[in-house]
Amino acid sequence: MASLSYRSAAKIAFREMHSSRGKFLFVVLSVAIGVAALTGVRGFSSSFRTALMNRARSIMAADLSARMFQQPTPAQQKGLDAIEAEGVEITSVTEMLSMASSPKTLDPLLVSLKAVDPSMYPFYGEVKLAPAGRLQDALRGDSVAVADDLLVRLQLKVGDSLKIGNHVFRIASVVVDEPDRLSGSFAAGPRVMISREGLEKSELLAPGSHAGQRYLFRVPKPANGQSISDDAVAKLKERLEKLLPEAQVIDYRETNPALTEGLDRATSLLSLMSLVALVLGAVGVAMAMRAHLQQRLDTIAIMKSLGARSGQITKIYLLQTLLLGLLGGLLGVALGAAVQLTFPYLLAKFINVPTELHPQVRTVGTGLGVGVLTTLLFTLPPLLDIRGVRPVLILRRAVEDNDDPFVTAVLRKLRKNLAQLVAFVLILAGLAAIATTLSDSATVGKVFSLGLVAVLAVLLAACAAVLAGLRWLLTRTRLRLPSAVRHGLANLYRPGNPSAALLAALGMGVMQITTVYLVQQAVVRELHISSAPNLPNVFLIDITSDEVGGLRKLLAAEPSVTAKPELLPVVSSRIVAIDGVPASKATLKNFPRRMLQSISVTWFDDLPEGTKIVAGKWWPHGEQQPEVAVAQRVAERLGVKVGSKITFAAQDSQIVATVAALTKADGQHTYARAEFVMPPAPLKGLPVVWYGGVHADPNRVGELQRALYKSYPTVTVINVAQALETVRSVVIQITYVIQFLAAFSVFAGIVILASSIAGTRYRRIREVVVLKTLGATRRRIVTVFSIEFAVLGLVAGVVGVGFANLIAKVLLKRMTVAYSFHWDWTAVALLGTAGLAVVTGWLASHRILGQKPLEVLREE
Repeated sequence: MASLSYRSAAKIAFREMHSSRGKFLFVVLSVAIGVAALTGVRGFSSSFRTALMNRARSIMAADLSARMFQQPTPAQQKGLDAIEAEGVEITSVTEMLSMASSPKTLDPLLVSLKAVDPSMYPFYGEVKLAPAGRLQDALRGDSVAVADDLLVRLQLKVGDSLKIGNHVFRIASVVVDEPDRLSGSFAAGPRVMISREGLEKSELLAPGSHAGQRYLFRVPKPANGQSISDDAVAKLKERLEKLLPEAQVIDYRETNPALTEGLDRATSLLSLMSLVALVLGAVGVAMAMRAHLQQRLDTIAIMKSLGARSGQITKIYLLQTLLLGLLGGLLGVALGAAVQLTFPYLLAKFINVPTELHPQVRTVGTGLGVGVLTTLLFTLPPLLDIRGVRPVLILRRAVEDNDDPFVTAVLRKLRKNLAQLVAFVLILAGLAAIATTLSDSATVGKVFSLGLVAVLAVLLAACAAVLAGLRWLLTRTRLRLPSAVRHGLANLYRPGNPSAALLAALGMGVMQITTVYLVQQAVVRELHISSAPNLPNVFLIDITSDEVGGLRKLLAAEPSVTAKPELLPVVSSRIVAIDGVPASKATLKNFPRRMLQSISVTWFDDLPEGTKIVAGKWWPHGEQQPEVAVAQRVAERLGVKVGSKITFAAQDSQIVATVAALTKADGQHTYARAEFVMPPAPLKGLPVVWYGGVHADPNRVGELQRALYKSYPTVTVINVAQALETVRSVVIQITYVIQFLAAFSVFAGIVILASSIAGTRYRRIREVVVLKTLGATRRRIVTVFSIEFAVLGLVAGVVGVGFANLIAKVLLKRMTVAYSFHWDWTAVALLGTAGLAVVTGWLASHRILGQKPLEVLREE
């Protein structure tokens, strides 16, 4: 045969595709759904994550915050000016305690003063005022905005006068919510917001005054219009930590642990879903294309008998593969865009994410590239098999397969054909490249591809072992089983039946779908805990031991309180030494040395609610020795670890405590503010001040404030209900999106797996013909095939679900999420896989029952 041009090869490939449209539907469907799930999930999750990150930034009101307790030195100010000159916006927030009074009352009130530049503050979010208005209009040189409890305590209203320092201000508005209320200091006294001009007029800020300074930073957006990257924020944070060694520098991801963990876990899970969609699509392509090429063996053998070379035939089917991949990729990109647009409408009741479509060339190119590349990669092995097809195959195709075990046959084939080994390496490299591109991490790409290979190898071995076990069982029980059951089980390892390969493909699909489900269930369960509607949203400060009992009774009787209060005893102390090194010489990392002189220590026999141990272990109940549990972030800044010695000084006594554990709090409970915890015994007899947290109906917090002020006027009430409702709403949004996208990925996976099973239809035509020729009835054939489909599904389900639980356990451990085994869902997955195999198998195969043997034999 003369050389075959690409044009001629393309014509032949297209004609074959046109004449066999039904066969190629499975290939195109697998590619399209895989790419659609990939681009749709990836595109929507990217938009959703950007929206969530903006919400997270609003909780800090900035990208980064640097808290200082002294004015920056000239060198530090020069560095800040240089950062500002590079386009980073900077504004300062001054927080301090002051006395405020009013002509209506003679008694002054301790207030928490917060001075801001209303023209810049906040960078993200907004200050909610009542009556509604702009902060710039409320904060003038002679006006302030105050918290509602100040009006209650001083019996004032909006428009009245308030004297702060040496100046009298007009109360212009009531502060309902501040975006950075959770990241600011919880100082005693009602909130008073004032402009920097007003602070100067009050003459409160003088050299030596105890004022806290918090600098807020906003990183400029990239020129290409993309959202601000985490890398840009991380680089600025590292630069600020070097410039301001005495400052506490945190970024927006550290403001609220529950929200941060929710974002991190959501990002990890959404990336996992994208990769799962990729592999499920590849599984569908591999199974469908393998079935197609096996069906074309006769055609290939005939072409070779007419003089065609292997390279020429490979060219035809290679072009056919590329055309199918391109068609599936284009359809998948279109479906993915539709999915990305549809998701916000479907979730409109639960989340508030703008509907955005980003038809970027890179996104489209990635989708098409993934579709074509996965199609090509997973059809390489059968394409390379074309070289081994001989013309004599036409005469003895039915007996070409030997009876060796599957793994043995694969090993023999690899030894004989180096090209297959090269194809395997190319598949591995391609998957690694795709995973790296999708996850933006070379490590993820490498781990994903190697893990996939390892899992596939184990799945193949497990499936081969299961088939061998079934064969052994059948030889022992052959005479005691009904003939239809024997025939159905024997079909699993008949010559030419790719049961092990199909089982491995199904097992991998079941494994990945179940893994996504198990991980999202565990993550959502944890998020629901952190977004529970009964977490404290009103905090109480400076409660004496004499007031604790009465306060408990008042809170229990107060109708606005909806949950049991959390009360925390605190002993004021200072750190005088760390591991024997005096505090004045200790090496600290972004921890102001003066803060060592004001340390709050509390006691607990048992681990506080909402707190996890990240290193070490908690002490037994009734521990007498001085041990201490330190918050992980504080431990890193102090340079202590499990086993370190910290010397605390409280009044005239010193306590040398051993660090027993490092903890991490969820930030949602009162106990989260306990950075140093000891057993009760070492702190016995020391003076105690109590702090509390209660959950009140956000719309009835004012009632609680009035009741507390009436009975306990010295107890300061900090209302963060609105701020915590913002966090809670964001966390709830994350759970809805995770559940929805997981459900979509599972649905896409089921469709792809169904396509894989349906792809075996063409293998069964010849078998049905033979059975009918030998006198088998339709009922007999249906029974035999149903048993085969059901056993395939059950075996794949057992193997897939088993590995899914192992992988989910490992993933959840790395995500610090609790893992639990679900018997109910395991049973559902097993029965569902068996049902899927039977239903899909017959949906694709029922027509072959009506074909007459003579029609098929003539085609042969």
